[in-house]
This record gives sequence, structure tokens and C-alpha cells, in this order.
Amino acid sequence: MNEYDDLPRSEFAFPGPLRDRLVSAILDGSKTSTSSIAAEYEREDEPFPQVGARQVVVDSDKEAVAVIETTAVQHVRLALIPLAHARDEGEGYSTVAEWRDGHERFWHSEEMRNFLGDPFFTVNDDTMMVLERFRVIEIL
Repeated sequence: MNEYDDLPRSEFAFPGPLRDRLVSAILDGSKTSTSSIAAEYEREDEPFPQVGARQVVVDSDKEAVAVIETTAVQHVRLALIPLAHARDEGEGYSTVAEWRDGHERFWHSEEMRNFLGDPFFTVNDDTMMVLERFRVIEIL
């Protein structure tokens, strides 16, 4: 047992290639922000992220790979995503439009719609988003 065993687990995307890319970006320092639909927290009945909270990042095999600490949280409409946030997600986006296109493909995927329990789920400019900034505390 170590000092991080009691921390909540943070899963980026669903297990598979996308999660693997995101975890790699966290580990190499290029990913320092993430975006979630507020409905994801409501669906899981989880509290929104809080500044100072720590989480253990897990890979596609559910193995702990890093500890991160939340440094900032914003709740904004999808139409108001700042370019700096989109760039800091570490996925190579150079415009908010690119970021949104990539994320809409994920949010409108069958896997996400199944997770949310809504086969017709879609986002629009007014969809509430949770923008989280974090820093890596330790690579495990």
C-alpha cells in the first residue's frame, strides 16, 4: 500500500488507443488540461473537480501511471472554449474549431452515448463544459 492508494482514479476517454495517446501526452507533459461535459459528472453522480484535488491517472489496463493535481477549474458553455485550453489538451489542435470537431466525434460516439444512457445525445453551443487544468505530481 502506498500514499496514493486512497486517491480517486482518473480515466481519460475510454480504454483503447485514444486513452493511450492521452496518457502518453500527460506523461510527456504536453497535456495539461482536459474537458468534460458537465452531464458526465451528473451521470456518475460525481462532484465537479476542485482545485488542489489529486487523482491517480490510469492507463487502458487500469494500471496507475501518474498522480495529477487540479490547478484550475472553469465551467463554460461549449461556444466559449478558449484557444489556450484547446492547445493545452496536448492533442495537436491549433484552433478551437479543430478541437471541437475532434471532441464532437468522441461525444457523439456510440460509446459515449451508451455511457450517458442517451442514444441521441448531442452537444451544442450551450452545452455546459468543465475545463480542468492539472499538473503531474509524480509519475508512477
